[in-house]
Amino acid sequence: MKKLLPVLVVFGVLLAFIATLVFLYERSREPETAFETETAFITDIVEKTVATGSIVPRNEVTIKPRVSGVIESIVVEPGDTVTAGDLIATVAIIPNSLALNNARSALSSAKISLADARTALERAQSLSGDGAVSSAELQRAEVAFALRKQENQAASDNLRLIREGAASGGRDVNTEVRTTVGGMVLTVPVKLGESVIESNTFNEGTTIAAVADMDDLIFQGAVDESEVGRIQEGMPLNITIGAFEDQLFAGTLEYIAPKGELNEGAVQFEIRAALAAPEGVFVRAGVSANADIVLESRASVLSVREAVLQFDEGQVYVEIEGAEQVFSRQDITVGLSDGINIEVLSGLSEAEQLKKPL
Repeated sequence: MKKLLPVLVVFGVLLAFIATLVFLYERSREPETAFETETAFITDIVEKTVATGSIVPRNEVTIKPRVSGVIESIVVEPGDTVTAGDLIATVAIIPNSLALNNARSALSSAKISLADARTALERAQSLSGDGAVSSAELQRAEVAFALRKQENQAASDNLRLIREGAASGGRDVNTEVRTTVGGMVLTVPVKLGESVIESNTFNEGTTIAAVADMDDLIFQGAVDESEVGRIQEGMPLNITIGAFEDQLFAGTLEYIAPKGELNEGAVQFEIRAALAAPEGVFVRAGVSANADIVLESRASVLSVREAVLQFDEGQVYVEIEGAEQVFSRQDITVGLSDGINIEVLSGLSEAEQLKKPL
């Protein structure tokens, strides 16, 4: 018994050691991975490019004053509808001191000349009655008086133009700012009492108001140079406007810029498209929008998610599930992609289970 006890102890220690090794081995083993699978499916594949931009009126006209001065009154506000010729605002002229002084001097000189011509005419008429002056001299006196009278009227009109903005007997057309087109007033960037500058050859002038036809809107945006070669005028667009997130607006591409502009390191080309707004929907100018331009499409084609594809030296393949989750390689030919799903041209059927990547 005494000899058996040490053997049992040694055997127990060996058994505990072996059990510990088995336990540590089992703990160190990675659990077997069960891969999920999916199948191919029938869907529509649409390849498109997205252009970012905004909705703007096709023709937006800025109204400028024809005289410099101070805004005296404004009779419209943004949102009002106007027709061509309607009054927008009036301008009170602040005369230039030098021009005003010259006009006054010219009028004084014209009055003196007119008075002298009148006296000469009256003398000639008196002498003509006595036969002391020929009819030719009388005629010259009458012409001189008529000319001096005209000069006096011109000097008077010029002074009134400088001082008030209109000639004698005429309407104050220069001080009245009227719209040249009909439509909706979009902005009135000036306020009462502000100084404004007339539009002339050397100056664009101060904008009194912006007017546009809000029934004729366009999408104005830009596309990347990598896509511009694949689009052309007349292509349909699906336009999403930020203010109408759940509504699509139809559009037709009308213009592609012949020259690109460098924007944040990328060359982009301006595009414009006519917007077809549904009846009863008021789209405001300047709202942001995105336009989806359909480059190519496939209807009801066999497709898989791009996530299940694998690549080997340019060859596309998927892994097909066999018995006990044993997967085998299957080379396939793919076609059009929309960035999520891709068309399968050959090498696959709907029934086959495809390995999902981890």
